Amino acid sequence: MKEFLNAASNWVVPLLLLGIPLYAIAVKKIKVYESFIEGAKEGFWIGVKIIPYLVAILVAIGMFRASGAMDLLIALLRPITSWVGFPPEALPIALLRPLSGSGTLGLISDVFQNFGPDSFVGRLVSVIEGSTETTFYVLAVYFGSIAVRKTRHALPASLLGDFTGIIAAFIICSLLF
Repeated sequence: MKEFLNAASNWVVPLLLLGIPLYAIAVKKIKVYESFIEGAKEGFWIGVKIIPYLVAILVAIGMFRASGAMDLLIALLRPITSWVGFPPEALPIALLRPLSGSGTLGLISDVFQNFGPDSFVGRLVSVIEGSTETTFYVLAVYFGSIAVRKTRHALPASLLGDFTGIIAAFIICSLLF
């Protein structure tokens, strides 16, 4: 059974890449190539529209880190996180994740080099990475690209989701590792 699943998993993506266009052509009578070109054109213009928002969020993240605000925030939170047993080495990842995915990956690489990926801290930051979202990036890009100005509860709800993901990651990693 295991060999069958391994063989089947190797063919799932190629079959989907071939099957979906064939289904569209044969059953739905869709001109696949022309539809693809139209979608690519739309994708290009969407990319052009969101570039200013991408630049703005990346500049804001750079300013936040370069100003020392990140270090100050970590220093303020360190006594609380240490008291509950949250490793201080994971705190920068938890704070930066809502701002930047690539910045977080850089910090995670440092954690892996210093502590190893199989250490408690390595596993915790990996679970935090998978349990949270780049909230400010997503809100800036998606809301900016469609010109949403009143975000209402999107930011607080998203940050609450990130906070919940971090707490759940800590609790689950503490129980499992």
